[in-house]
Amino acid sequence: MASKFTKETYLYWYELMLLIRNFELKAEEMYKMAGKIRGFFHAYIGQEAIAAGCMTATRLEDPYVTGYRDHGLAIAKGVSPQSCMAELYGKATGCAKGKGGSMHFFGVDKYFFGGHGIVGAQIGTAAGLAFAEKYKGTDNVAVGFFGDGAARQGMLHEVFNLAMLWQLPVIFICENNNYAMGTSVERTSNVRDIYTLADAYDMPGDSVDGMSPEAVHEAMERAVKRAREGGGPTLLEMKTYRYKGHSISDPQKYRTKEEVEEYKSKDPIEAILSTIMENNMATQEEIDAINQRVDALVEDSVKFAEESPWPNDDEVLKDVYAEDLPHLFVVD
Repeated sequence: MASKFTKETYLYWYELMLLIRNFELKAEEMYKMAGKIRGFFHAYIGQEAIAAGCMTATRLEDPYVTGYRDHGLAIAKGVSPQSCMAELYGKATGCAKGKGGSMHFFGVDKYFFGGHGIVGAQIGTAAGLAFAEKYKGTDNVAVGFFGDGAARQGMLHEVFNLAMLWQLPVIFICENNNYAMGTSVERTSNVRDIYTLADAYDMPGDSVDGMSPEAVHEAMERAVKRAREGGGPTLLEMKTYRYKGHSISDPQKYRTKEEVEEYKSKDPIEAILSTIMENNMATQEEIDAINQRVDALVEDSVKFAEESPWPNDDEVLKDVYAEDLPHLFVVD
């Protein structure tokens, strides 16, 4: 099967998605060990293709912001698994100094601006990041991720209106995994196709197979090109599925095991691996080497977190207010 994507791209997708998946599985394992990880925990398992496809269609300087299901996107943007695991542990070496936990990963040097616990708030933050880029005169594009539940927040409509009015370089991505906590899309709105919400603001919108890195990349490529050239925002509804519950404590009584298994049969990691092998893009030895590299990195992240120190007491009131703005927002 011929493909427009290179061998290097497929191998990158496979390794990134596998890293996200295995990190989440290991973190879930450590969460269940008494006292290792506390607080909320929302796994990205099943949605890895969105992170992978977005990364190959954007560049490092394009700022990303998301909600509380943030582990996968943080790792995709380059925040190290070690600092991510340490953050889950609440350690001083965490990506938010141990102060944010699962829902508030951060990596300013990687242009990853959270990790936000307030449902829908990051939609406004995405527009703010885009406004900053336009103000500075760059051609960077802000990317804001939110879930199908957040699509019901009033914030979305206010932001969409201003984003179109000001033609902001922003891509709004709805990661539609079918459920807002335990409530299906069908029970929250008569608008089942979330991407059509863009129509009210004359904003381009599209529905995308969020289980396919190829489809995600192609949709993002179009939207990014439009934004970089001054064409304004786009809404992309990525149809995806989370294999785990809303959070680690979710009993998942609102959906059947058969439904979950049906989506697992479309697993993006297995699909990409099949494409790689069928097109002789890698040998089994090369795949084994990737698997071993990912396993070693995940195990090292746990070791790093276990051995890292707790934050000092004098850290409790630090980082509450910004004393110096990050260099990305300084206008020459």
